[in-house]
Amino acid sequence: MTDMKNSIKYMGALAILSLLTLINSACKKNGGFYDATDQNVTFAGNTYDYLKSKPGVFDSLIVAIDRMGLKKTLTDSNVTLFAVSNPSFQLALRNLNTLRKLSDKDPLFLANIDAVQLDTMTSYYIIRGKKTTDSLKLQDGLDLKSVNIGYPMHASITKISASGQVGAGPEVINFDNTKKSKFVRNWATSTTSSNNIKTKNGIVHVISADHVFGFNEFVTRLTFVPPPPNLYLEIGGIFSSNRENGGGITSGENSRKVIDGDDHTKFLADLQGELWMRFELKTPAVSSVYTLTSANDANERDPKAWTYEGSMDGSNWVELDRRSNFFFEERYQQKVFRCTNTVAYKFYRIVITELRNSGTFQLAEFTINKTK
Repeated sequence: MTDMKNSIKYMGALAILSLLTLINSACKKNGGFYDATDQNVTFAGNTYDYLKSKPGVFDSLIVAIDRMGLKKTLTDSNVTLFAVSNPSFQLALRNLNTLRKLSDKDPLFLANIDAVQLDTMTSYYIIRGKKTTDSLKLQDGLDLKSVNIGYPMHASITKISASGQVGAGPEVINFDNTKKSKFVRNWATSTTSSNNIKTKNGIVHVISADHVFGFNEFVTRLTFVPPPPNLYLEIGGIFSSNRENGGGITSGENSRKVIDGDDHTKFLADLQGELWMRFELKTPAVSSVYTLTSANDANERDPKAWTYEGSMDGSNWVELDRRSNFFFEERYQQKVFRCTNTVAYKFYRIVITELRNSGTFQLAEFTINKTK
């Protein structure tokens, strides 16, 4: 009887030990406090070689890098690569080709999409210098510059939740496309799934697989149809407005900023009921297209309702287009508007009558454009 009792106790102890082992193992698999994302491993080759060593993982990224002539950069330059895996490209291309199919257009692939747009988007992920997670632990993160175009990106460290506790999980990097805005609310953010893979010439952080390549720009960049030529630039003339910035014509946000060709400047003024901006062309021309570009911040100042008008003498106006309840989805966003005008007017103007939710108007760019 005593031997049987001891045997039962022994079996019970084994069961408890096994249960504890399973619980401990499950905690590790679910994250717990284990910092699984910091690889801190060294690869005995350059950054490009690292990508090639992972068949089935970074094939699409390699295609983009090869097509854009960035192989040398990843071979002999000091860079940090936020590596985008195949699923991120697949998501982007699926979204694009679903839209193209609705328009009865053939699908596009990395081998034949617009090279300028692909180069811009690929460059977002290749950063100058070696940036480990330790270098990103400043309170507000770190401003980064992409290769080639020096595009402003940003990265910071955060801890994800685990075991039901906020911040108890591993460290990940918030990798941000700043959209050239100082306001975080305008940024597009992705996170990493593994960090600090060291190569001979750089650092690799792997972007999470649910990221869509190009952030939220892939489809818009590859489906945007640019407007026809700007008549004010092609013909010349005089620009005027019935309102001016409170600081006057020499201020940093005066009316001329809306025609300077730079979407990172803007015209800011009080609406006071309505605000119009007018072009007097040197010679009459037909315009059935015009564009508006949203400014850098404060979307409540965006125009919401307006009319687009033409005139022979600058006094008697004909309505060409009317918009109401309009909203820009993003900052620095150019919208192209078309109407059915076929008359060559000498004067064109837009009359803003309502803003999104403010008494102060702002706009980055306004153009009148040639009819195709």
